[in-house]
Amino acid sequence: MTAPLLAHATDYGRMYARSTTEQFSVPSITTVIGQQAHSLDGWFSYMGASSLAADPELPAILGSPAKTRQAINKAAKAAEVYRDAAAARGDRVHTYCEQVALRALGRPHRMQECRDDLAAHGEEAFAARFDEWWELYRVEPLAPEITVWNKTVGYAGTLDLVARINGRICLIDYKTKGTTRDGTVKALDDKVVMQLAAGMKAEESLVDPVAGEWEPWKYGDNPMLLAVAIGETEVRPMRANPEILKHHWWKFCALRRVWEMSADVSAAGQALLPIAPPVFAAVGAGAANSSSGE
Repeated sequence: MTAPLLAHATDYGRMYARSTTEQFSVPSITTVIGQQAHSLDGWFSYMGASSLAADPELPAILGSPAKTRQAINKAAKAAEVYRDAAAARGDRVHTYCEQVALRALGRPHRMQECRDDLAAHGEEAFAARFDEWWELYRVEPLAPEITVWNKTVGYAGTLDLVARINGRICLIDYKTKGTTRDGTVKALDDKVVMQLAAGMKAEESLVDPVAGEWEPWKYGDNPMLLAVAIGETEVRPMRANPEILKHHWWKFCALRRVWEMSADVSAAGQALLPIAPPVFAAVGAGAANSSSGE
């Protein structure tokens, strides 16, 4: 997908600036949500063990200590390799989805090029299922990859798509997902509701990143929030439950405060300082040596 022009990678996570000539000043929506604690220890262990067990050279490796160490190091990185590959696949799928919207809007696009790129990686099924969903739901795109800002809480982000479906304004977030053993797309994480709620609560949207021109957010009045899971076998849209949106919004605001406190702590300086032995210890040692000399 198109990288947001105003987004910057920082020591405090991804942050946004108001224009291309200004410094970044607020965290991204995903950076804020990333403050929520979650453990992947089990997944990392599973990926490492699976990688080692699936290594075709395992029988030969076991007879060599050096090769065994190499295999263990490779297995230890299996989760990172998988994560990076999944992220790259997600970018390719998101980019294709963006190009479909641009084509529908009559704007310059690279739809065929992006589809060819997916095919080159054996991922064209994602595009085929997305096209089916797009036609079935008769999606009318209004604003693909639109950057939004909330000054009151202090965050910014880029929404995958604002569209009209069956006469209703929808804020849409795409998630590229794998497929379960029964052929269905894997379930979405509930955190996507926070992401969509934060987008809905935006106060401005970007008009010109170079000039730093923004306009009042015009799609936040009771839109439908859709998380769209895109898989190789199906595309499954899920609607955020409007009855619980306020709770996810409050949680997002709390996580925004956690991010700020964490940034303040990091900027405050070194947390632990070295300490020398007490002076009296050295004096006491000298006195003891003097006494023993007598």
